[in-house]
Amino acid sequence: MLSQNQEYQKLETTDTVLSVASIEETEDNRDEAIGTISKFHGCYSDFMEMYAPAKTVAEYLNNHASWFSRCAEPMKVELLEQNGYALTIGRFGSFGYEVEPKIGLELLPPKESIYHIRTIPIPGYQAPGYDVDFHSLLQLVENPLNDNPYTQSEMTRVEWELNLAVHIHFPKFIHRLPKSLIQSTGERLLNQIVRQVSRRLTYKVQEDFHVSVGLPFPGNPKKKRSAN
Repeated sequence: MLSQNQEYQKLETTDTVLSVASIEETEDNRDEAIGTISKFHGCYSDFMEMYAPAKTVAEYLNNHASWFSRCAEPMKVELLEQNGYALTIGRFGSFGYEVEPKIGLELLPPKESIYHIRTIPIPGYQAPGYDVDFHSLLQLVENPLNDNPYTQSEMTRVEWELNLAVHIHFPKFIHRLPKSLIQSTGERLLNQIVRQVSRRLTYKVQEDFHVSVGLPFPGNPKKKRSAN
């Protein structure tokens, strides 16, 4: 993923990957019971650069109530508890079948500069036809960059890993398609959602952090250096 790109990509709320004209959606098809569960899984990793000491970055991240909802826009965010949020990602679909993922996330307090984010239930909400299993780890790595003309004297990398699994309860008519086609299309859509969300969220968090602590945000210094 290209989360260091200054020009982040806008999240499309309706993302049709593939139209299947050969499947006629009759009343019988729409009324059929939910078919076999399909699982889509992905592991992702990247980082974002914060041009400040790790202590300053940690203080900002720990106060997520002050920035998370703002930086997550246009996604909808609802506060569930002190460290929990309900996040509505947007509307996505393929094969004429759409979902609007809504997941509960808990941002656990850090231990030795390591943060964990995990899925939690949303009270009173039952996901319609899908289940999400979200596990993310963030680690602060402080690096001095005195020889870097594009940064401040200190920089902290927020390195993150994400293990994401989505189970979709497709209607039976979807399973008339080849299993390999369903799997490849679902995984491509999952990768696209993660890429779009991470690009936008990374840039907005970087920008918000530097504004909040009164530091200039150089955008993408790696890109500038490579152009020289």
